[in-house]
Amino acid sequence: MASDQELADFLAGVERRAFKQAVYTVRDNEAALDIVQDAMIKLAEKYGDRPAAELPPVFQRILQNAIHDYFRRQKVRNTWVSLFSSFGHTEDDEFDLLETFESQAGSPGAESSEQQLEREQVLHLIDDEIQKLPARQREAFLMRYWEDMDVAETAAAMGCSEGSVKTHCSRATHTLAHALKAKGITL
Repeated sequence: MASDQELADFLAGVERRAFKQAVYTVRDNEAALDIVQDAMIKLAEKYGDRPAAELPPVFQRILQNAIHDYFRRQKVRNTWVSLFSSFGHTEDDEFDLLETFESQAGSPGAESSEQQLEREQVLHLIDDEIQKLPARQREAFLMRYWEDMDVAETAAAMGCSEGSVKTHCSRATHTLAHALKAKGITL
């Protein structure tokens, strides 16, 4: 049984990675934040009494279900929006330059501007290529290599066999390596 402190430590440790995983999937920062918060609340309310070792796979399953629910809601919402779009149209194209600079403020100051720009461009290319992966490959890849979950935990969280997880991860890594190599990036 996980103590309140163990649960709090787990949630604090998984927060950023879960957010990035949700952003890769839904491609919307605000929606990703809502998804992660909902998943954390559900874990604390319904599964907080589980042993600490069970928290990572349970949380990943909750997170993946929340992401799938988001897409289901979006599908319904998009259907209604497209039906009523002929009644009026408003564009909300807000761009906040300060938000862009704030996101870069946490980068290391020891790098030169050129090195920082190059690093950010490479990371952006990698992010783009991860987002292009099919959903199941991206999900398996992020759980295995971002969340550092083993094959069994990933299979349990994804609701598939261990062989499927291995296949998805292998295809994802080969696709990423090929795409990045084509762009001149070798890691």
